[in-house]
Amino acid sequence: MTRVRFYHNTENPHALACELVERACGSGRKVVLHMPDAASAERFDHMLWSFDPLAFVPHVMAGSPLAAQTPVIIARNPGEALPDHDDLLFNLGPTPPPDLERYRLLVEIVGLGEDERQAARQRWMHYKSCGYSIQAFDSQRREAI
Repeated sequence: MTRVRFYHNTENPHALACELVERACGSGRKVVLHMPDAASAERFDHMLWSFDPLAFVPHVMAGSPLAAQTPVIIARNPGEALPDHDDLLFNLGPTPPPDLERYRLLVEIVGLGEDERQAARQRWMHYKSCGYSIQAFDSQRREAI
C-alpha cells in the first residue's frame, strides 16, 4: 500500500521538491511529479534545470519519447507516467492525485499560506480515511513531527 509523507512549514514548496527529487534521482529512484496545470508544469521544468548550478536532474514531460529512459517525469495526470515509474510520486497540486495507489510513496509538500494548509488538511483526512500510512515532517527543522 502507498505510504504518504507530508512536509509541513515549507517556505518554498517547489524549492524543497527540487531538492528532494534530486536526492531521490541520485539514489536511483524513479519519480513522477504531479502538477495541477500545464503552466505550473512548465515553470517546474525550468526550475529543475536551474535550482542548483551543480545539480543535474534528468527529467521530461509525460508523453515525451525519452520518458522510458528518464528517471523524472513531470505530469498533469500521474496515470500518464510509464508503468516502471511507480516508485515515488510528488503531489504539487491542491487535491489528491489520481492513480496514487500505484505508487510506493506519495510526497506532499505544504507551504506556509493558510489556503495551502487548509488544502493539505483535506488531503490528509482523505488519505487517512483511505487507510494510508502517513508520516509528517517539519521541513524548516528537518525532523519528524
